[in-house]
Parts: sequence; C-alpha cells; structure tokens
Amino acid sequence: MVYTVPLIIFMDDVSGNISKQWNKHFVMYMSNANLQHEMLDWEFFVWFITSSLHASPMELMHAMKQSISYVSKASTLGIITWDCQDQEEVMLVPYALFLGGDNPMQAKECSQGGLNCNYYCWTCHAGGLKEYKETEAGYCSLFKNQFEMAVCSGASMKIQASVSSMGICNSLSLSILNTVVEMGKWLCRQGSRNRVLQESEIEAMLEKELTELLGGKDLNDMLNPPLGMEGINIHMDTPTEILHTILLGIVKYFWGKTVHLIEKVKLLDLFQSHLDLIEHDVLNTPNLDPDYICCYKGNLIGKHFKSLVQVMPFVIHDLVPQTVIDGWTTIGELIVLLWHMKIEDLEGYLV
Repeated sequence: MVYTVPLIIFMDDVSGNISKQWNKHFVMYMSNANLQHEMLDWEFFVWFITSSLHASPMELMHAMKQSISYVSKASTLGIITWDCQDQEEVMLVPYALFLGGDNPMQAKECSQGGLNCNYYCWTCHAGGLKEYKETEAGYCSLFKNQFEMAVCSGASMKIQASVSSMGICNSLSLSILNTVVEMGKWLCRQGSRNRVLQESEIEAMLEKELTELLGGKDLNDMLNPPLGMEGINIHMDTPTEILHTILLGIVKYFWGKTVHLIEKVKLLDLFQSHLDLIEHDVLNTPNLDPDYICCYKGNLIGKHFKSLVQVMPFVIHDLVPQTVIDGWTTIGELIVLLWHMKIEDLEGYLV
C-alpha cells in the first residue's frame, strides 16, 4: 500500500527565554494534514524540526527542502515503513501541502521586497508591467540579476533599486551580496598601495570573491528554497493569515475609530452596559469582559477582536452613525466566511 503524506510546514520567529523578555529566534514545525482538524493542535502531532538564533529563515527552509527532496529523496522514492494496524509494509510519499506563518514570514518565504516596491504583489501584480515576470525563466532571472549587480560599481544603489522596482528580495543570498558589496566599496576607497585599481580589475576580484563565497554552488542553489520545490507553489500555497490580516488589521483599526466616535459623544459607559447585556453563551468565543475591554481599549489582542466583531453591530446601535454600523455589519459577514471550523458536506466540497 502507498500513502501520500501532505505536510503543513510552519515557521515563525518566537522568544522562549525566561531571563529576557525578547530574544528572537526562528523555529520550524511540521504537521500531517491527513489528521483530523482537531488533532492538528495536539502537541503529540506537531513535529519540531529545528530552531536557531543565528540562521535566517531561508537557510532553515533550505535545510528542510534538502531533507525531503535531496538527501532522503523521500518525495520521489518514498519511505518504506511498517503499518502496525494492518500488519504490512507500506510506502509513505511526503510532500509539502502549504506553508503556514504570519504575514511577515510569508513575505520572506515568497522573497517579497516590501510594500514600497513598484511590483509588490504576486497575486494581483499591482504596480507595473508583469509579462516578463510571469514566465518561470523571467522570475528566476530577477534573482540572478542581483548577483550580477553585486560585482559592478555602485552595486549598493543598483541592488536597492532592483529590489524597489522588481519587488524581489532573496534573503538567502543577502549575506553574500552584502559581503561582496562591502568589499567593492573597500576596494574603490583603498585601491592598491601603488595605484588606483581599474573598474575591470575590481570586478574581476569581486567575481572571484563571489565564487569563493558560493563554495562551488550554482546560483540556483542560492535562490529561495521553496521555488521549484516539488508539489508546492510558494505564491499560492501560503494561506492568508487571519490574525494579522483581519483581526489585527481591519478589525483593530475600525475598532479604534469606533471607540474614538463613542468617546467623543461621551457614551463609553453606555457602550459598556450594552456589551455587558450580551448573551455570552451563544458566542463561539471566550466570554466577553466589558470592564477589561473598555479599560484597555487601546491594548486589545486577537481573541478580544474575535469576540467583539460578532456583537459590534448590536452594541453600537444608536451610538454611532449608520455608516459605522454598516461597516461593522460588512466585517461581520466577512468573519463568518473566514471561520469555518468544519466542512458539513465534505463530499460536496470535494466535487
């Protein structure tokens, strides 16, 4: 029997220190997507892969890709193991289903250059022309162009302009690029003891340094590891992260504006009373705490916004303009679509 094993790969920056409040390090986990939904959160079914204070996220991703695709060849040859229930040998074929994480981490995984770039979105291609970058060869060439710029004069400004105009920032090769750029600056300032180095000589020295830093690897090995990874499209298989995109995004800022309007007419006490009268038992969230929410209204977190968004159209009635109520109603309709914890008609869903 052959079984496919879809893997959910999660990576994020965390702090596990006791003596210091924040000391960022990166961790990576895997889960088996074949498991039932409620089991995915159980500690027993979460496989810790690696953690590092010093390695970048893309370096960790590169090691993960090698362990699946290159070293063990598990994704192509499979893994022979023993099925203790059916008492027979079986073959497991693992593959990456999608990469979970918050928005900043998923931006790193997609080599996204930031919202200030002209071409900052690989979903809608906002900001400029897209024909060349839509092709596989064109997209890969955008990474390699930065290596070519690193050995030229004015490399720092050229690479920065490339990131801004193309929206591509490959964090895996960033340390190598920075080393070559800094060496180029030093050579331009210092030259040799007897004469000023020509631009062609500097480029030759930088190309030699770049070759040594690559350590015999091809430029393709220094690109974003998920690119070309079998079974996964990094731009499609990074699901939207609801916490930062919705709760700490749209809901948080709309909440701030709503509270400002309520305080402006001095009706915060009445709002708190409305919130206290809500029937908490019918909500699919932790119980609302009106005293805490109104006292620390500027420091709420995701779980508070998840509760508030379900009841806001009711508790702000007659307290704010109708346009604000309509806004909360629209957000509530969006939230209903996002938080589907169970697929009722699985057969119909799979059709």
